[in-house]
Amino acid sequence: MLKTWLLTLTFLLSVVPAIVNAQNTNPDSKSLFSADGYRLDRYRSPTPDTIEGIQTISTPDLKAALGASPTPVVIDVINSEYRASRFIETKPHYSVPGAYWLPNTGRGEMNQQWLDYLVSNVRKLTHSKHDYPVIVMCKSDCWLSWNAARRLRAAGFTHLYWYKNGIDSWQNAGLPVEAVTPVPPGF
Repeated sequence: MLKTWLLTLTFLLSVVPAIVNAQNTNPDSKSLFSADGYRLDRYRSPTPDTIEGIQTISTPDLKAALGASPTPVVIDVINSEYRASRFIETKPHYSVPGAYWLPNTGRGEMNQQWLDYLVSNVRKLTHSKHDYPVIVMCKSDCWLSWNAARRLRAAGFTHLYWYKNGIDSWQNAGLPVEAVTPVPPGF
């Protein structure tokens, strides 16, 4: 009897956390998304394949786009700690050649300063042409780029691409990278 009870307890202790975790990572879970649909937590987890109104591109697509005319603006949104009016970098951050690093602009909850930092930099980089091609990226399975791409669409940018596979896929394909530094926010 004790053996049966211990086996049952062991089974429950191994299964219940998996069930709870599966429920908490459900993309439809309200607790993971803001009222306006931005991902709030667990940014490194499986993302949808598409974003409404934004074209998802692959690694070969990105490589081709970088050689196209006009050359798209590439925005990397991986987070970086920001304290005392500066980014705290402990190691180099690598991105695709020519990318602009706008950290912290893919968070689910952002104050107006960070939103303005994202939108004003993209406006500047596109010469205020809302139909200029812009590619938003982060790492693979990263909701930060998903959020940032949606924010740019909401700001009126119309020629948006989402590089869902991220810098890790770019590097795994043996393509060149370069160290980038964050664009200073000025606040």
